[in-house]
Amino acid sequence: MSIPYLAQAAEQQTLEWLDGSTFSVLLDSQATEGQLTVGRFRVEKGEAPPFHMHTREDEVFMLLSGSALLWAGGEEMEMTEGGIVYLPRNIPHGYRITSDTADLLMIATPGGIEGMFRHAGRDVSTPRPEDFTLDPLKLAEAADLYGQVVIGPPR
Repeated sequence: MSIPYLAQAAEQQTLEWLDGSTFSVLLDSQATEGQLTVGRFRVEKGEAPPFHMHTREDEVFMLLSGSALLWAGGEEMEMTEGGIVYLPRNIPHGYRITSDTADLLMIATPGGIEGMFRHAGRDVSTPRPEDFTLDPLKLAEAADLYGQVVIGPPR
Protein backbone atom coordinates (compact mmCIF):
# COMPACT_ATOMS: atom_id res chain seq x y z
CA MET A 1 0.00 0.00 0.00
CA SER A 2 1.45 3.35 -1.00
CA ILE A 3 0.96 6.45 1.12
CA PRO A 4 2.07 10.03 0.54
CA TYR A 5 5.06 11.20 2.56
CA LEU A 6 6.12 14.80 3.19
CA ALA A 7 9.61 15.53 4.50
CA GLN A 8 10.01 19.17 5.54
CA ALA A 9 13.54 20.62 5.42
CA ALA A 10 13.92 20.41 9.21
CA GLU A 11 13.19 16.66 9.05
CA GLN A 12 15.80 15.87 6.38
CA GLN A 13 19.11 14.41 7.49
CA THR A 14 22.29 16.15 6.27
CA LEU A 15 25.59 14.32 6.24
CA GLU A 16 29.13 15.58 5.79
CA TRP A 17 30.54 13.80 2.77
CA LEU A 18 33.54 13.88 0.40
CA ASP A 19 35.84 16.92 0.31
CA GLY A 20 33.72 18.83 2.86
CA SER A 21 30.56 18.53 0.77
CA THR A 22 27.18 17.69 2.25
CA PHE A 23 24.57 15.16 1.22
CA SER A 24 21.00 15.68 2.42
CA VAL A 25 18.66 12.71 2.47
CA LEU A 26 15.43 14.27 1.18
CA LEU A 27 13.49 11.01 0.83
CA ASP A 28 14.83 7.62 1.84
CA SER A 29 13.78 4.10 0.96
CA GLN A 30 11.76 3.78 4.16
CA ALA A 31 9.64 6.80 3.22
CA THR A 32 9.14 5.54 -0.35
CA GLU A 33 8.54 1.86 0.44
CA GLY A 34 11.87 1.02 -1.22
CA GLN A 35 10.99 2.69 -4.50
CA LEU A 36 13.60 5.46 -4.54
CA THR A 37 16.06 7.67 -2.73
CA VAL A 38 16.17 11.42 -3.32
CA GLY A 39 19.19 13.36 -2.11
CA ARG A 40 20.89 16.71 -2.56
CA PHE A 41 24.61 17.39 -2.73
CA ARG A 42 26.09 20.81 -1.95
CA VAL A 43 29.68 20.83 -3.13
CA GLU A 44 32.62 23.09 -3.91
CA LYS A 45 34.96 23.38 -6.87
CA GLY A 46 37.05 20.29 -7.51
CA GLU A 47 34.78 17.89 -5.60
CA ALA A 48 34.90 14.54 -7.39
CA PRO A 49 33.88 11.08 -6.24
CA PRO A 50 35.90 8.07 -7.40
CA PHE A 51 35.03 6.73 -10.85
CA HIS A 52 32.43 4.12 -9.90
CA MET A 53 29.29 2.24 -10.82
CA HIS A 54 26.12 1.21 -9.04
CA THR A 55 25.11 -2.44 -9.23
CA ARG A 56 21.71 -2.08 -7.56
CA GLU A 57 20.15 1.17 -8.72
CA ASP A 58 19.72 3.51 -11.66
CA GLU A 59 20.64 7.11 -10.92
CA VAL A 60 19.49 10.51 -12.14
CA PHE A 61 21.51 13.66 -11.43
CA MET A 62 20.26 17.18 -12.04
CA LEU A 63 22.65 20.10 -11.69
CA LEU A 64 20.49 22.72 -9.96
CA SER A 65 23.33 25.24 -10.00
CA GLY A 66 26.96 25.28 -11.09
CA SER A 67 28.89 23.35 -13.71
CA ALA A 68 30.71 20.04 -13.90
CA LEU A 69 32.53 17.63 -16.13
CA LEU A 70 30.79 14.26 -16.30
CA TRP A 71 32.19 10.93 -17.38
CA ALA A 72 29.79 8.11 -18.20
CA GLY A 73 31.04 4.93 -19.79
CA GLY A 74 33.68 6.13 -22.23
CA GLU A 75 32.22 9.61 -22.78
CA GLU A 76 33.21 12.96 -21.29
CA MET A 77 30.48 15.60 -21.20
CA GLU A 78 30.14 19.12 -19.86
CA MET A 79 27.17 19.61 -17.57
CA THR A 80 25.74 23.08 -16.99
CA GLU A 81 23.05 24.46 -14.70
CA GLY A 82 19.73 22.71 -15.31
CA GLY A 83 21.40 19.75 -17.02
CA ILE A 84 20.13 16.31 -16.13
CA VAL A 85 21.66 12.89 -16.75
CA TYR A 86 20.32 9.36 -16.47
CA LEU A 87 22.92 6.79 -15.39
CA PRO A 88 21.69 3.20 -15.65
CA ARG A 89 23.12 0.70 -13.17
CA ASN A 90 26.43 -0.94 -14.15
CA ILE A 91 27.58 2.10 -16.18
CA PRO A 92 30.87 3.47 -14.79
CA HIS A 93 30.63 7.20 -14.11
CA GLY A 94 32.01 10.13 -12.17
CA TYR A 95 32.06 13.91 -12.20
CA ARG A 96 34.21 16.86 -11.20
CA ILE A 97 32.74 20.22 -10.17
CA THR A 98 34.17 23.05 -12.27
CA SER A 99 32.23 26.01 -10.78
CA ASP A 100 33.01 27.57 -7.39
CA THR A 101 30.01 25.76 -5.88
CA ALA A 102 27.33 23.41 -7.16
CA ASP A 103 24.01 22.04 -6.03
CA LEU A 104 23.02 18.59 -7.36
CA LEU A 105 19.78 16.68 -7.01
CA MET A 106 20.13 12.88 -7.07
CA ILE A 107 17.36 10.34 -7.54
CA ALA A 108 18.17 6.64 -7.32
CA THR A 109 15.79 3.76 -7.94
CA PRO A 110 15.20 1.45 -6.25
CA GLY A 111 15.91 3.12 -2.92
CA GLY A 112 18.58 2.17 -0.43
CA ILE A 113 21.72 4.02 -1.49
CA GLU A 114 21.19 6.46 1.38
CA GLY A 115 22.50 3.68 3.61
CA MET A 116 25.96 4.12 2.09
CA PHE A 117 26.00 7.83 2.93
CA ARG A 118 24.71 7.18 6.44
CA HIS A 119 27.26 4.40 7.03
CA ALA A 120 30.33 6.47 6.15
CA GLY A 121 29.20 10.10 6.44
CA ARG A 122 28.91 12.26 9.55
CA ASP A 123 25.50 13.57 10.56
CA VAL A 124 25.96 17.35 10.77
CA SER A 125 23.55 17.56 13.71
CA THR A 126 26.25 15.94 15.86
CA PRO A 127 29.33 17.78 17.15
CA ARG A 128 32.17 17.73 14.62
CA PRO A 129 35.45 16.44 16.05
CA GLU A 130 38.27 18.94 15.50
CA ASP A 131 40.36 16.54 13.40
CA PHE A 132 37.46 14.87 11.57
CA THR A 133 37.98 13.28 8.16
CA LEU A 134 35.95 10.61 6.41
CA ASP A 135 37.60 7.26 7.06
CA PRO A 136 38.71 5.67 3.74
CA LEU A 137 38.17 2.17 5.18
CA LYS A 138 34.65 3.08 6.29
CA LEU A 139 33.97 4.55 2.80
CA ALA A 140 35.18 1.33 1.14
CA GLU A 141 33.09 -0.75 3.53
CA ALA A 142 29.99 1.38 2.83
CA ALA A 143 30.50 1.11 -0.93
CA ASP A 144 30.77 -2.67 -0.68
CA LEU A 145 27.73 -3.02 1.59
CA TYR A 146 25.54 -0.99 -0.78
CA GLY A 147 26.61 -2.40 -4.16
CA GLN A 148 28.94 0.38 -5.28
CA VAL A 149 32.02 -0.64 -7.26
CA VAL A 150 34.97 1.75 -7.33
CA ILE A 151 36.56 1.54 -10.79
CA GLY A 152 39.34 4.05 -10.23
CA PRO A 153 40.36 7.37 -8.75
CA PRO A 154 38.43 10.60 -9.34
CA ARG A 155 38.85 12.07 -12.80
